Amino acid sequence: MILRRDLPKVAVLGAGYWGKNLVRNFYGLGCLKTVADSNPETLQKILSEYPGVVGASSLDEILLDPEVSAVAMATPAPDHAAGAIRVLSSGRDVMVEKPMALSMEDGRAMVGLAKSRGLIIMVDHLLNRHPAITHLKSLIREGSFGRVCHIWSRRLNLGRLRAEENALWSLAPHDISLIMNLLGTAPLTVKCSGGSYLTEGVEDLAEADLLFPAGVTAHISVSWLNPFKECRLAVVGLDQMAVFDDLAPWEDKLVIYPHRITWRGLQPDSERASPVKVPLTQIEPLKEQCQAFLNAIASRTEPADSHAEEALTVLSVLTAMDRSYREGRPQVPEPLDTRGGSFVHSTAIVDTGASLGTGTRIWHFSHVLDGSTVGAHCNIGQNVVIGPRAKVGNRCKIQNNVSVYEGVELEDEVFCGPSMVFTNVNNPRAFIGRMGEARGTLVRRGATIGANATVVCGHTLGEYCFIAAGAVVTRDVPAYALMMGNPARRAGWVCRCGVKLPEDLVCPSCGNRYREGGGELSPEA
Repeated sequence: MILRRDLPKVAVLGAGYWGKNLVRNFYGLGCLKTVADSNPETLQKILSEYPGVVGASSLDEILLDPEVSAVAMATPAPDHAAGAIRVLSSGRDVMVEKPMALSMEDGRAMVGLAKSRGLIIMVDHLLNRHPAITHLKSLIREGSFGRVCHIWSRRLNLGRLRAEENALWSLAPHDISLIMNLLGTAPLTVKCSGGSYLTEGVEDLAEADLLFPAGVTAHISVSWLNPFKECRLAVVGLDQMAVFDDLAPWEDKLVIYPHRITWRGLQPDSERASPVKVPLTQIEPLKEQCQAFLNAIASRTEPADSHAEEALTVLSVLTAMDRSYREGRPQVPEPLDTRGGSFVHSTAIVDTGASLGTGTRIWHFSHVLDGSTVGAHCNIGQNVVIGPRAKVGNRCKIQNNVSVYEGVELEDEVFCGPSMVFTNVNNPRAFIGRMGEARGTLVRRGATIGANATVVCGHTLGEYCFIAAGAVVTRDVPAYALMMGNPARRAGWVCRCGVKLPEDLVCPSCGNRYREGGGELSPEA
């Protein structure tokens, strides 16, 4: 073999059951420099089949070779984290077999190290590159299934019994990744059951139920104690259904069932149709994965369909499933920091032109539009829309069902109660476009706006003012003013800590003193 000069030199660590497939593909792509395996017989067999490849007995030997710039790991799951961290610490890119690690702590350490050093880390969720999955994903995005109700996946066999990790950790990563890829989101909750029959504490089979946004459900069955081998996935929609059978011949791998659910009054009925086989281009997903790794190394950009955060999300779901099995109740997968130290829920959208500060959390079904800025350590509740081009300061809290329109600016530490309303024009009509007449609203530092209150555009709310629930603000509000009613009128003053001030303007809670003059309040020096 002649190594291609335009490609990085790759080493494969582990040449056994799965590693031999990595060896074959990287060799065929012209970039395999070294193969390491602790079993001399396995290594000698590989070297005899692939002339020109250098042999090694360990990761230590690989890392001594300065020509090796990337490592593909096919070692036992308990060794993934430590091995990948050693590879990354040496300044090399790494591709890891699934699961990427056996704990969230290890997974975060791997991803964090890769990002801090500008290195590539990929996890071998290769079935996302299968043409059947690519086609299914396109059909779902186009709406061909109508409402997707349920996805089930079965990965069953007899053999490859393990004592290191259970069937869930060994087999389910593929299915979790596939289902999340098809639905474009992570599950909200998971529930898992199973049984261990061969080795105490190591489950030989597992059944998992996942709940996704919009009520979509999924079921995963995995086992290495099954009388026959099965690798199938089905998508169930109201307009049609489909089955992907990874073990079938290529012409039978993806079959569409154009069955429809119709209604006669309040009674549902099924309309059956003949199945349709989908012609697919015959490719090897693992070869596509290896090529994607090489492309990522060349471009220094992680591929969108197998990036580090996707692998971390799979790890989070696996961890929640395992916890559900141990505790016997549903679990919520751990949220991930995915945007510069901020958290964006899987159902939320943050446009690429929007900016989030460190520690900010964006929850279910919210949308931060292009050009908007949200400061650090904010908490943005469910079904919140910000922007476009709106400004939210640091440490703000915006509760559920609030829209912060363009022209609205919230300074630091503003509280917006659930379902409160900002308007943007004074006399809206559905049939007349008046966004050119939009008027800005400024909410000063520390202000509180109660639930279901309305702030009419074009006004300023002073610092630390308090707008009572249901109030309608139609004019500027002084600092520290307590506003109530429709239209809102001042009903007293409030302290910086939010407690209503008595007549002597000394806060009974924190002791702060204020003075009044000219219809305004200010703190005493």
